Amino acid sequence: MPNRIDKIHGVKIGFLPTRRVIFSREAAGAAKREAEAWMTAEGYDYVNLDFLNDEGLIYNGLDAAKVVERFAAEKVDAVFAMHCNFGTEDAVAKVAAKLGLPVLLWGPRDAAPDESGYRLQDTQCGLFATSKVLSRFGVKFNYITNSRLTDGVFKRGFECFVSAAAVVKAFRKLRIGQIGPRPQAFWSVIMNEGELLEKFKIEIAPLTITELAERANGLLKDGGAELKETADGIRERVGQVAFDDGTLKRHAALKLAINGWAREQELSAVSIQCWSALQTALGVAPCFINGELTGEGLPVICETDIHGAVSSVMAQAAARGASATFLADLTVRHPDNDGAELLWHCGNFPHCLHKNDSFNAFNEHFDMRLSGAGDYELKRGDVTLCRFDGLNGGYSLLFGHGRAVSGPKNKGTYLWMEVNDWPLWEEKFIYGPYIHHCAGVYGSHAAALYEACKYIPGLEPDPVDPDEAAIKKYLRG
Repeated sequence: MPNRIDKIHGVKIGFLPTRRVIFSREAAGAAKREAEAWMTAEGYDYVNLDFLNDEGLIYNGLDAAKVVERFAAEKVDAVFAMHCNFGTEDAVAKVAAKLGLPVLLWGPRDAAPDESGYRLQDTQCGLFATSKVLSRFGVKFNYITNSRLTDGVFKRGFECFVSAAAVVKAFRKLRIGQIGPRPQAFWSVIMNEGELLEKFKIEIAPLTITELAERANGLLKDGGAELKETADGIRERVGQVAFDDGTLKRHAALKLAINGWAREQELSAVSIQCWSALQTALGVAPCFINGELTGEGLPVICETDIHGAVSSVMAQAAARGASATFLADLTVRHPDNDGAELLWHCGNFPHCLHKNDSFNAFNEHFDMRLSGAGDYELKRGDVTLCRFDGLNGGYSLLFGHGRAVSGPKNKGTYLWMEVNDWPLWEEKFIYGPYIHHCAGVYGSHAAALYEACKYIPGLEPDPVDPDEAAIKKYLRG
């Protein structure tokens, strides 16, 4: 089955190079071409302004409408407003305001004045002007310190912006599948569907457990080649599968049923009532299959945690497909390491993230005594955790960095994560509005999540570590 991750988090950039007529046309054109060469070499997808005039730069505010029309037709996801010299602030502001997309401001550092003492570009001065006009238009934007194209701060800022744009793109298209109501005992995952739609345009598509079971049983009855291939693929990849072929095919049918429905409904993610109606209907627990689909780019979140599904989509987008996500319980502190916490769930972490040199199995659920749970530790590496949540009409996004470390073996799927200040994390979760569920993704993505919140009205960023000051310092270089 093809992996969805790379297909759903691509970002197309509307490249908006600008100049002002009183500065050097030649220097502006050279700067524009250098930036295009860099984006091409780095593999970014962009649409330029070569259709507009023989320079491919905008320097007349009256041309803004033409640029908006082209960028809209090309379905760009973000705008990179490069000031190749001073720039034309009204043109940039009009394009940005009309499109309503994430906007990045940057201009290269000027060379020394020529032999006559004339400056050719004055890009920094123009950036000051444009930022004021953008603010007057009510446009949110990102900014990279006036720097050279070869400076680390530019590459870092550009990557962060594209990741933030991927988060915004994914968030604005959120459509979450809900399979069954929440488990009766789980009051902590109560959410307000109407409020999510009204505030964020997040759509919820419901499916009953009975309807899901009918789909899965139909696939079992047909016994097609895809069912066998799916079951065989699991057995080939997992170190130990504790079931016969008939049981494994029931899990394969569940995977195909969820995935097929998600594609029909064009879903970003799925939340599922993982116990206990599904076990009665199909005779299996869905935990491992949740992880299988999550590993392929469709987060499937247990315990009908809609906010956990939103968190997972945002985390996956911030990583731009470099890593699958995992939905974890924060459970217990490390017995020997005061800075570490157990990220655990009964068996739903994607097998593709398991630690290669460790035991890995598809076993019985430790509590239900039914087939269906992964049993392995996740790999080492840097990890970002995040949690989208709300209370009394207010919503915020908690996020921060940690790293996987060694710790005692646990039944189910798990990772021990060390952070710089665990009591600070604990305090954040205790006072809320968060619960014990959080989305994890490999890599360090706090800056991208922080910047993405600029473009999501009604969502407040809540960084833990690094905090806001540290993120801003990181982006300044």
